[in-house]
Amino acid sequence: MGTTRSDTRQRIQDVALELFADKGYDKTSLREIAERLDVTKAALYYHFKTKEDILVSIVRDHFAKVDELIAWGRARPATLETRLELLARYSSLLAGGSTLFRFMQENQASIRELSLGENFKARMGDIIGMLRDKDADLKDQARCISAIFTMHAGMFALDDAKGDPEEKRLACLEVAQELVTAAYRG
Repeated sequence: MGTTRSDTRQRIQDVALELFADKGYDKTSLREIAERLDVTKAALYYHFKTKEDILVSIVRDHFAKVDELIAWGRARPATLETRLELLARYSSLLAGGSTLFRFMQENQASIRELSLGENFKARMGDIIGMLRDKDADLKDQARCISAIFTMHAGMFALDDAKGDPEEKRLACLEVAQELVTAAYRG
């Protein structure tokens, strides 16, 4: 049984993202992606014409998952339980996209140039909007905003800490949930 077109597309995305994250977007060529995949450039062109097309497809696929989370959150009552579950689900998305987030962190100029950063910023605004109550005092709003950044920063700041990636993710999630819980304690 042969490889399907979507499997090949996913393989291209995975290899390209790994190269983009390791070497940098600007320093990675389509030739290198094709070589790593052990395919011709023509075979690569069948799926993607440029490395920008590859990156945009990776980001769009990930943003679709974030959009599903945002839709889920908007369909729920704005309770503490919903907010804590939103954080848990977002934490899982971060874990599934850790290479993408590492790439985004280390290649911010390329992200800005391709206008992908604005899309990401808008989605973060939506998630933060569901976590915080704009009528709450500033410290409680800051706690809710900090919860998201705790999970993002934890992916990088705890890189050299002891523990496996899942333990680190859960530790950051717990701290994020404590921040949001403190904001809604009564």
